[in-house]
Amino acid sequence: MLVKTGLGQDSHRFLPPDSSKPCLIGGLIFDDAPGFNANSDGDVVFHALCNAITSLTGILILGAIADELLLKDGITDSEVYLREALKILGKQKITHVAISIEAKKPILKERYQEMRENVARVMNLDVSQVGITATSGAGLTDFGCGDGAQCHAIITTVEE
Repeated sequence: MLVKTGLGQDSHRFLPPDSSKPCLIGGLIFDDAPGFNANSDGDVVFHALCNAITSLTGILILGAIADELLLKDGITDSEVYLREALKILGKQKITHVAISIEAKKPILKERYQEMRENVARVMNLDVSQVGITATSGAGLTDFGCGDGAQCHAIITTVEE
């Protein structure tokens, strides 16, 4: 049995508060923050998961596959990018996903379970295989000061 671990990170600054772009994190809309300054919806959770898959496979998803979907088909939905990334895993079976978000806003803790369920749905996992935590970082970074959000994600896989 071969066990592999992929690590991914993503971050985006918020758009001005008067922007009409929704704030998506983990596929959920949060009304208490503006959307992200990104070509896509800027979902830092789905982007970090794509980057974790890149670290597992060596195949560039953001900046290659996602950019092609954006340029060719106008797709800005990061859930689509993640679903495409999952196809690349081949025989690697995901056993666990760990997600850590740093942001002063939006307030995430009341929606951890909903986010876990949504990530599990998109990745075709049981909710028990998805862990989520968040911090404001005590205001030590731009994210903790409310200028945007960042996410780190770890994906563990096995191949038998």
